[in-house]
Amino acid sequence: MTTLKTTTTTLCAIAVALALGACQRKDENQTAGQKLDTAVAGAEQKAAEMKSEMKQESREAQQGMSRAADAVGDKLKDAAITTAVNAELARDAELSALRINVDTVSGRVLLQGTAPNANARERATSLASKVDGVMSVDNKLIVGTKG
Repeated sequence: MTTLKTTTTTLCAIAVALALGACQRKDENQTAGQKLDTAVAGAEQKAAEMKSEMKQESREAQQGMSRAADAVGDKLKDAAITTAVNAELARDAELSALRINVDTVSGRVLLQGTAPNANARERATSLASKVDGVMSVDNKLIVGTKG
């Protein structure tokens, strides 16, 4: 859509440049061919400017798409880490029945909820730390019963 608008704008600019170039009377002694050459040169210059602007806009759009793709990739990695940590916790007999909330942002895992004892709490940290992609674990589990 943007390319169509830019192309349309470019064609309009060329048409205007040709029309204005043909109407200009810089030198009454110019032949029709010279006037046409002047108009074409002006149109070519304007087209070159528009082409440069289009290239810049294209680069900016590509950079924006790249940043968006990176952000989506990061979210998918975090979701995979969260799923893997939940799976590791579910394999542990003491932790599997607990309600442990696992959140991951940029590879940093946050554990919230309760653990039945201090050993189980520390084991949760250890299990989460072993998951591929985990940068750090912030264990906010409270030792005690679910409530």
